[in-house]
Amino acid sequence: MTRHIAVTILATISASAYAASLTDSLKPGKAALKSAGPLAFGPQGILFVGDPMGASVFAISTGDAKPCVGSNCAADVDGLQDKIANLLGTSADQILVNDMAVNPASKNAYLSVSRGRGPEAIPVLLKVSGGKVEEVNLANIAHSSISLPNAPAADAKDRRGSLLRMDAITDLAFVDGKVLVAGLSNEEFSSNLRAIPFPFQSADRGAAVEIYHGNHGRFETNSPVRTFTSYKIANKPHLLAAYTCTPLVTIPMSDLQPGKKVGGRTIAELGNRNRPLDMVVYEKGKQHFILMNNSSRGVMKIKGDGLESYPAITAQTEVAGVPYETLKDLKGVEHLDRLDANNALMLVKQENGALQLKKLALP
Repeated sequence: MTRHIAVTILATISASAYAASLTDSLKPGKAALKSAGPLAFGPQGILFVGDPMGASVFAISTGDAKPCVGSNCAADVDGLQDKIANLLGTSADQILVNDMAVNPASKNAYLSVSRGRGPEAIPVLLKVSGGKVEEVNLANIAHSSISLPNAPAADAKDRRGSLLRMDAITDLAFVDGKVLVAGLSNEEFSSNLRAIPFPFQSADRGAAVEIYHGNHGRFETNSPVRTFTSYKIANKPHLLAAYTCTPLVTIPMSDLQPGKKVGGRTIAELGNRNRPLDMVVYEKGKQHFILMNNSSRGVMKIKGDGLESYPAITAQTEVAGVPYETLKDLKGVEHLDRLDANNALMLVKQENGALQLKKLALP
């Protein structure tokens, strides 16, 4: 009994010291974002913000680590684009919501927003709590940042004339003390995954990723991961990653070593002319599922058990591999994040163009 209490106290002290060391690494000052892109939360209300134009990742202390109570909890919000435009003193057509993340501590939603269009747009972070929208003041906030050493040049363009720098960071996650960063590098195999220890010290060149794209019928090294989640497959830590047009790929976490060329294992093709947006992992009825929203193929409910049993796709194919169903009642879902064990939060674009934050019971 005494030994159990001592161990519990020691664990509590260690956890507190760990949390303090994370927040202590953040210093007050201006968080000089050049853009506000992908978002992910870590412990103690620390928000990680991808800044593709600045080729940097910011860690920002939101000071928002208390559980929500009553009316302060996440609520449906209608006409969100007008609320944001009024707050920022502009018109709704000059607002672009780039990502949404739910703070697991408070259950408040955070949005990365562009005020204006194109690479000159002004980056803004917003907090949505109990239906109220407020701006996160970046002028003097505890934060730190890390630069990516081999991002595409600021003026580099692809064959369509789009800035490659905008894809320097395409998704983020905080996993086991590291910030995982997907995007493009300036190297020959430009699809890149990095695992950056936090608190930040330095960022390495990351791992180059090659996959077989069944719909295209070829190996690809220059298409970035669009969204990913950490996932245990055969009891080993993996990334489950989705690409444009729409391969679903597994990548062992142990392979994410700097300078290494990594081969992802394609276990599904989910349809062409489509960009995957977000993934939420959950359990229901002792089964595991992945909920993924897409640019043109709706919201997919993908079976998450036994992923190791599906053979790798190595030849040209249409839709194949891991089975899924499309949830026809869910339309216009632009962003999606886990709210709690039973619910998700969606940012929905309605048919009239209005934006709505809406709670979803996980199907």
